Amino acid sequence: MQPQKRSARDFLELVSGKPWIWAFLAAGATYLATLLVVTNSAGAGALLYAALTFASFSVIVGVGQMFVVTLGPGNVDLSIPATMTLAATLSLKFMATDGALIVPGVLIAIGVGLVCGLFNFSLILLLRIPPIIATLSSSFLFQSLAIWSNRGVRVKPPELLAQFSTGGIFGLPNVALIALLVSVLAWCVLEKTIAGRWVLATGQNKRAARLGGVPVNAVRFVVYVGCAVLAGVAGFVLASFSGGANLNMGTEYMLMSIAVVVIGGSSIAGGNSNVPGIWGAALFMFLIVSMLNSYGLGAGVRLMLTGLIIVSVVVLASKRRHQI
Repeated sequence: MQPQKRSARDFLELVSGKPWIWAFLAAGATYLATLLVVTNSAGAGALLYAALTFASFSVIVGVGQMFVVTLGPGNVDLSIPATMTLAATLSLKFMATDGALIVPGVLIAIGVGLVCGLFNFSLILLLRIPPIIATLSSSFLFQSLAIWSNRGVRVKPPELLAQFSTGGIFGLPNVALIALLVSVLAWCVLEKTIAGRWVLATGQNKRAARLGGVPVNAVRFVVYVGCAVLAGVAGFVLASFSGGANLNMGTEYMLMSIAVVVIGGSSIAGGNSNVPGIWGAALFMFLIVSMLNSYGLGAGVRLMLTGLIIVSVVVLASKRRHQI
């Protein structure tokens, strides 16, 4: 009996020390609940493949948002959807379905992200506008530019790019491999570099970080620009995967990018990041919708239950963090 109690206690201590585990536990439970309806193995494999695919877009934008949120209270980028749309529209329009222009198209998407991030931070630093207001305001400008650029026409990707974005290798979607690469790079920056420590220090106490020699404004600049670049990359990949750029393609990622950060175990108060948790949260967000759809629930019920489950996961993870 004692070994069993010790094992349970050890497990609780492990989970308490790593809040991102709750996101994976929630995703796993949701996946199993969905399998009660999806009875065949082929359907189970297809669900997992789809979850990895669609969660990847949330992971890419979530990593960028995570760095912004880590900077401390009030820091959030609400221009992510508009940046995704603008980057996808301009890059795909430039390529004009020409496979020989894929590399320049990628560079354009990255360049759009750079410009959007620079504009966002200019509003924050030079005009001293709160980040949530600055990025929300700039999103209207970015969206207007996207509307003016494509004039309501769906811009299609080159065939080679579409095949790559919808394909896979070794049983894994290519978009998931891209998201995994982004995640690994983000983890390395946070855990293995001085720049990562500067980001965490800025979020924990900006004034103390500045007094300790941290170039706070430079750190904030790189974070906001990096978030916009990842949004541009996500928009480019999403447009290639979905068959073209459209004006509503990034809408759901405004709140999604924030939800995966919080559910994944990062502190909304800043100073604490969790890269692995973003994957668990992104998978959970997709699987919860799939589960509710599988049980034939209406849109209103799905939204209500999704909200309640998200709140429950956040509260549970928060309680565990406070017990550490």
